[in-house]
Amino acid sequence: MPEDVFGRALAAYNNGEADASITVESDLAETDEWPVSEFFHSWDDMSAIERRALTLASGRILDVGAGSGSHTLWLQGRDADVEALDLSAGAAGVMRSRGVRSVHQADFFSFRPDKGYDTLLFLMNGVGIAGSVERLDDFLAKAKSLLSPGGQILLDSSDLIYLYEEEDGSYSLPIGGRYYGELTYTYVFRGLRSEPFDWVFVDRQTLSDAAEREGLSLEIVCEGEHYDYLARLTSKR
Repeated sequence: MPEDVFGRALAAYNNGEADASITVESDLAETDEWPVSEFFHSWDDMSAIERRALTLASGRILDVGAGSGSHTLWLQGRDADVEALDLSAGAAGVMRSRGVRSVHQADFFSFRPDKGYDTLLFLMNGVGIAGSVERLDDFLAKAKSLLSPGGQILLDSSDLIYLYEEEDGSYSLPIGGRYYGELTYTYVFRGLRSEPFDWVFVDRQTLSDAAEREGLSLEIVCEGEHYDYLARLTSKR
């Protein structure tokens, strides 16, 4: 069974290791160190996009890729009807220990709830779980299938076009091959390595095109400071 490296790192921080960090390797950017504390941020430390999404969430809510449960707990603290979903068993354990009342430890694509949701939240580039542009249609179709009539999908992402910007302001994108927002991550924590996994950052036009194919209307709710944005998707039919 693959090591739950992310879950182990969350548990370490939750158990008092304030300086815990994850080494993040990718095939697109340099190796980086992520302080685990960033996954336990409070409202004051959340981005404007996160705050806006949380204030728009309503009805029966599913926080997908909930991690340590910070977004779920904020909503729960305001008496929202919210549930958390994460693939990581370690993350699920951390959320329960932090007081999240309803936790599902499951893969999003195979998750089968008993009824639909009014709001699906995919924050901190939650759309990335699609893994690739090719699988974006499947991701949106699955999300749409989980919605109650009149429900909404709230997700954020970033356009990685800036990584290819030249000094003259033009962009030099790779010719052929995969979409420029696709990458492969590997997490390393205490000598343990995760299995490499695919992740995708989606530009607004690509997301809009995929939404149209799935019968979803897309609204850009707000933009961040660095090519990031919050999108709201609702069913056209």
